[in-house]
Amino acid sequence: MPSPLRRVRRWAVLLLVAYLGIVVVFWFIERQLVFRPSSAEEAWLKPEDDRTQDVQFDSADGTKIFGRWIPPESPQHGAVLVANGNGGNLTHRGRLAADLRRALGAGVLLFDYPGYGKSAGKPTEEGCYAAGDAAYRWLTDEARVAPNRIILCGESLGGGTAVELATKREHRALVLIYTFTSLPAAAKHHFPFLPVHTLMRTRFDNLAKIGRCPRPVFLVHGTADSVVPFDHSEQLSAAANEPKCFVRLEGAGHSVLPGESYTPALVNFLHAHAP
Repeated sequence: MPSPLRRVRRWAVLLLVAYLGIVVVFWFIERQLVFRPSSAEEAWLKPEDDRTQDVQFDSADGTKIFGRWIPPESPQHGAVLVANGNGGNLTHRGRLAADLRRALGAGVLLFDYPGYGKSAGKPTEEGCYAAGDAAYRWLTDEARVAPNRIILCGESLGGGTAVELATKREHRALVLIYTFTSLPAAAKHHFPFLPVHTLMRTRFDNLAKIGRCPRPVFLVHGTADSVVPFDHSEQLSAAANEPKCFVRLEGAGHSVLPGESYTPALVNFLHAHAP
């Protein structure tokens, strides 16, 4: 009969092997956990604004990117470039686009990352950045929106694309809706037992970049968000340059936010810090 010490060692080895197995599985399925696209065949909703137009453009590597564009009331109203969260596709952001168009009078451009909706390719962090840059170039080159009239808006995962753009491209303001400090930090909230900070290849390190965003920053986050903890936006707000505004939504979770819950504050903020 094995001694108690030998049994303890055996169990320790078994637990270690099981833990390493979990780590390896997580490493292999990371992108499936991060990116949850819906193809156009799976879900393709009608736009909520009847002025919506379908558009296409190519990212730097030639990947076909699909978008939807709601023109502005007038050229001086500029445009909002919306980077989506990790689930669904751009058609699930029809309400967000309609709310922003209604509140700001600005045009709104939605676009899908590679592998989402009707866009070609497969989603990666670099692919999201490239798609965002292609969308920005479409706004300036095709829609003729002045760069200093473009508002960069990121929803959840899309905050990473918006922040990346804000460090490189001229813009009017940066808007972040329940965005995380970094993807590994958000993953740590859900998988506290995994070494995600060293394990994850997909980073979207917004906290490290936001201090390099030179224009006004507007953040909104619900206190009951169970997907991205509320304190992530608190940390981003603290690290952002002035001028900035942080709207705290009591009891709101990680879902489509009613426009009236934050757009009045956004309108006031933009008016106070006109380009």
